[in-house]
Amino acid sequence: MAQGTVKWFNSEKGYGFIAQEGGGPDVFVHYTSITGDGYRSLEDAQRVEFEITQGRKGPQADQVRVV
Repeated sequence: MAQGTVKWFNSEKGYGFIAQEGGGPDVFVHYTSITGDGYRSLEDAQRVEFEITQGRKGPQADQVRVV
């Protein structure tokens, strides 16, 4: 699993970007890819673990969880 830090996340729109640890392009994250029950959101600067998949517009995070 990759690790990184939430660059920004807009909880109203339900998406944001994660900066990868060690460099590389920022990874898009949608609230549906965050693991857990109930309201799923991320906070800026949170450390996360995630799988990288290829989305329509570039790298996308999946199975995101806070570490």
